[in-house]
Amino acid sequence: MTAKVFEAALGIGAPWSVGAVEFDEATKVLTVPVDFKPGTRFKVSGQKGLHPVHDTVVKTYRHLNFFQHECYLKVRTPRVKLGDGSVRLVEPDFAGRLSGFTLLFEALVLMLSQQMPFAAVARIVGESAYRCMQVCNRYVEMALEQADFSDVTSLAIDETSRARGHDYVTLAADAQARRVIFVTEGRDAKAVKALADDLAAHGCPPEQITSVSIDMSPGFIKGVSDQLPNAQITFDKFHVVGHANAALDKTRRIEQRTEKSLKGMRWTLLKDVFSLKATAGAALHGLITAPKLTRTARAWLYKEQLREALDRKQINVMREMLKHWCVCVMRSKVEAMKEVAALVRRHMDGIVAWAQTRQTNGFLEAINGLFQSAKRRARGFKRLSTIKTVIFLIAGKLDFQTFNPHARQPT
Repeated sequence: MTAKVFEAALGIGAPWSVGAVEFDEATKVLTVPVDFKPGTRFKVSGQKGLHPVHDTVVKTYRHLNFFQHECYLKVRTPRVKLGDGSVRLVEPDFAGRLSGFTLLFEALVLMLSQQMPFAAVARIVGESAYRCMQVCNRYVEMALEQADFSDVTSLAIDETSRARGHDYVTLAADAQARRVIFVTEGRDAKAVKALADDLAAHGCPPEQITSVSIDMSPGFIKGVSDQLPNAQITFDKFHVVGHANAALDKTRRIEQRTEKSLKGMRWTLLKDVFSLKATAGAALHGLITAPKLTRTARAWLYKEQLREALDRKQINVMREMLKHWCVCVMRSKVEAMKEVAALVRRHMDGIVAWAQTRQTNGFLEAINGLFQSAKRRARGFKRLSTIKTVIFLIAGKLDFQTFNPHARQPT
């Protein structure tokens, strides 16, 4: 009766059966012996017919806990003899993709690892963080090997830091499906070349890409121009405004040495005006309506004018507004903002493309934030393979059910 209950609970059917279950009270470990019916012949992948058992090997698989107790399946695993005389091990259907685990246990590790660091997963399931990471690495590798990018036409490309200093990785996402499809080292033209090669290897000719959203990195611009010849480059509107914010803050820091009223106004100037509290809003209003405007006040006004221009929906209107904005800024004495105007002039076509594509890197920026948070919680990731695994678990929307029917569907 007990054996039948465990067979039903474990989902084990013919030719497999459960033997006498053992529970070690000292270690609180449950061991479930699993055997096959004598005389059974087994299928072998890539071979025709059923093959006789040559000998057996006892293998142990970690399974989901039985109540609060660790559970292991001790399986008498057959090795079968093929027609050419060679001997092949036949793993049971419930065996996982990594040696020593069942499919259900691996599905649990995958689900938890999408929500928390490997160390936390390890504490919950009672395995080492390294083994949990190995499970995730293996599934991500298998999913990427069979990935199909044949329907990808628009990309968003951005970089994220993998360590302190200037150590970066490049992320590429399908802008329509909002999923990361590629991760590689560096943030230059070579990274885009590697992306183009990977797209081609997964059914997407580089010529198929018609739109790419990037920042104004010279390496990305060169890489996209060389490797994705039919792609319309769109410079993310928020990156452009980010440059204006940086120029505004630089102006404030310089001017506050002589204008004491500017101290403590950093976030008042950088935040969206509609999100300011009453006191901050009043301080800002006083700054920009003063009889004699400071350079910081002028920089704030230029930043807001730039945002207004970038919100236009007609390409021609946006272009004319940006041209006029550049002329006004270049005639001013706000030196930091002049650098932004020069940047806008150099990249005018890519900036005004925003009016048509409305494509941004907002999705990747959010993923970057999630990855940086995961990295801090895990006290850093040093290996590129681990970084890739974490990013794809967070934002790859990979379908693991091809390899494990118990894995959660991507959302």
